[in-house]
Amino acid sequence: MDGYQELANAIVAQAGWDYMEALKILRQNPDNRDAAKAKIQIERFMRSGWFGTLTNADPDYLIHKMREAASG
Repeated sequence: MDGYQELANAIVAQAGWDYMEALKILRQNPDNRDAAKAKIQIERFMRSGWFGTLTNADPDYLIHKMREAASG
């Protein structure tokens, strides 16, 4: 794997980790504005053209699966 692909994978993985963290915080504290803002921003990123350039993964499927995982 070349360096660019490794970087793309790392960006996508970090977005996933950050999204899961935001969901965890919101589950414990639904009024947390920072977590709500992060959730919205990450969802927007995952549905963006740049995300599509980084990976062929279906963003809506990923979001759905992460929400399922976060809900316990």
